[in-house]
Amino acid sequence: MSVDRSSWQIKDEAVLTELVQLMNLSADEAAILKSLHDAAQKQAPAMREDFYKRLLAHPQTAEYFSNVNMKHMYETLQNWFVELFNGVYDETYARRRVTVGRVHVRIGLPVRYPIAMLDVAMAHAEAVAQTHPQPDAAMAAVRKVVALDVAVFNQAYEDRQIQILADTVGNERLARRLLSEE
Repeated sequence: MSVDRSSWQIKDEAVLTELVQLMNLSADEAAILKSLHDAAQKQAPAMREDFYKRLLAHPQTAEYFSNVNMKHMYETLQNWFVELFNGVYDETYARRRVTVGRVHVRIGLPVRYPIAMLDVAMAHAEAVAQTHPQPDAAMAAVRKVVALDVAVFNQAYEDRQIQILADTVGNERLARRLLSEE
């Protein structure tokens, strides 16, 4: 017999609050990340180059960039990376990250692609963290904010899946029950 889960009641804005809480980023960690903002800006062009080099070399991901303003894409990716080090990780920050996930859903990009590419961003974020006087603490903080991005990508895809299934079966609770059945 299936069970209704309290987690099913957390949606929309409440998801943002929950994600920020789950990130469990301390004020000290946020300060460490903020102190690395300038280093992140310097690292961002190299991260962008590595990121798009891999994406554009893969035919299945490259097809998403035909007829796209790549200058805008480059700027967007660099801004996304630098924002990892902005020092403020509240619901507004999470909302911006969820918006990025929703854009990927809207264009029909399979979730495996953005998640598979996070290792490129992580390698460059690690390089930034290593410039801090406390590199281990900086790395721990970087892992938390990157994990939030993994969560928001998955959330964006889950929201879309639930919406489609709920429209098909008539309500969200039934859709969730169907998805959780073995």
